[in-house]
Amino acid sequence: MRRRGIVLVFLSSLSVLTFLDRLCIAVAGPRIQRDLALTPELWGWVLGAFALAYGLFEIPSGASGDRTGPRRALSRIVLWWSCFTALTGAAAGFRSLVATQFLFGAGEAGAYPNAAGVIARWFPPRERARAQGAIWASSRLGGALAPLLIVPLLGTAGWRATFVLLGAVGVVWGLSWRAWFHDHPYEQPGMTAAELAEIGPPHSRASRHNAPWRALLAHRQVWLLAAMYWCYVWASWFYFTWFPTYLVRGAGFTEREMALVSALPFVLGCCGNLAGGALSDRLTARFGAKIGRSALGSASLAASSALILALAFSSHKRGVILLSAAGFGVLDLMLPAAWSACVDIGRSYAGVVSAVMNSAGLFGGFVCTVLFGYLVRRTGSYRAPIALIAVMVLAAAILFFFVNPGEPLLETEPEGSSRVAAA
Repeated sequence: MRRRGIVLVFLSSLSVLTFLDRLCIAVAGPRIQRDLALTPELWGWVLGAFALAYGLFEIPSGASGDRTGPRRALSRIVLWWSCFTALTGAAAGFRSLVATQFLFGAGEAGAYPNAAGVIARWFPPRERARAQGAIWASSRLGGALAPLLIVPLLGTAGWRATFVLLGAVGVVWGLSWRAWFHDHPYEQPGMTAAELAEIGPPHSRASRHNAPWRALLAHRQVWLLAAMYWCYVWASWFYFTWFPTYLVRGAGFTEREMALVSALPFVLGCCGNLAGGALSDRLTARFGAKIGRSALGSASLAASSALILALAFSSHKRGVILLSAAGFGVLDLMLPAAWSACVDIGRSYAGVVSAVMNSAGLFGGFVCTVLFGYLVRRTGSYRAPIALIAVMVLAAAILFFFVNPGEPLLETEPEGSSRVAAA
């Protein structure tokens, strides 16, 4: 097996674990709200604390990975978040639960930007969207497994022990990554000359640079990506946070039914990411990055917006199942294109460009998650907040259409790094 194949297995398993840990609190939500007597508004702040911290620390963590290398950065990230995943099980009330979720989010920040940095170093341009597709498909696999694994664990061990178990698994991953992975392919034991040639000219150790903040803040494409992702994340974070509660308290599903229904969107999301990655690379190779990244992402978002709007007005369980699953599956067609656009634009600074985009999205996720609880409380239903999410996804579709991945952050790469042409 090629060494970059093993790297992709590591990153994919990280992505599974990320979403298992992240969605555990959403799946356990009805029980935790009952045990700790939390109202919808308070629960919104619990869920939002993670997104807020994630957004605040995403850019520093992504930039740190560009500077020090993803081996050290991802080891620190996973060990930190695993500790606070486990400590979530010790929460005694609203304040302690908010604190652990905030620190959990601070720890997990930078995971995906640093994964993008690994892809920039380890994968040739023609494989990047497929690699991103595999990573994001794995996140959706984690999302699908979360209710199927966590609901039985909740019944046998309780929600507190479930968080401790997931934290322990993360510690094993972090130590294994630190022991095996090297930042650059030419440093990795067992690399062949043939695989190094496939990957292309290496980034040297001198390619660890401070981020070009002035160029970053002045770059139109970075701002467009950030605005697009801020709007898009309203939909994904609905599925990550409120969806299980909506199924139980808004759509009338039992907890057992919820486990199956809430897994289905992530199964289709997994398929959407794999298909989106392959399609993005193929369209980019044939028609250029504007079509392969921007047009594909825009079309996916527009179609998803229509499906989510229909979900808001669906009153039958079968309609909820079909529309929620299709809405998320189509939504995820755009993810490999968006993250590959960050690599195309950022090149040696793929980590920090990805972090800026994802950080903007996380602030959108925070606003959505908190506002959702207040809207449910005020209106007494889930229709208005879900309809609002559909509108935000449509706005994301419009913004993505104007992104041009062919405009790099810097026209010339910093000394000591290879210039990687936009895919």
